Amino acid sequence: MIRLMVKYGVVGALGTVLHFASLYALVEWLNVPPVAASALGFLLVLLVSYVLNKRWTFQSTPSGWGPLLKYCVVSVTGLGLNVALMYVSVELLHWHYLIGQCTVVVAVPLSNFILNYYWTFRPVPASESGQADPGRS
Repeated sequence: MIRLMVKYGVVGALGTVLHFASLYALVEWLNVPPVAASALGFLLVLLVSYVLNKRWTFQSTPSGWGPLLKYCVVSVTGLGLNVALMYVSVELLHWHYLIGQCTVVVAVPLSNFILNYYWTFRPVPASESGQADPGRS
């Protein structure tokens, strides 16, 4: 499990770099407004992270739209958790926003990993697929 979490973290770090790079390129070279550029970067990272997590982190074999849609649901759930934690931290507990963000950067990736592990990329039982998923040992 630790190995999977490290791989998941590597994909997340790569996604962060890609998000910043795409944001910079879109704003500085293509004159895209920053908010739109960040949204486009988010969508790019969503797709790249999905592919990397599916193939490398979880070595998941199911195909079709189902896993991608689940991954999107997990990502939107993570966004909701992000907003909720920041609201509680800043508005209700009156913490400094950076302290609130520290709770977010721990809680959201951890919850996303758990949801992706047990739901999005869960191994298909051998009885359903005819074989076990070798990447989940």
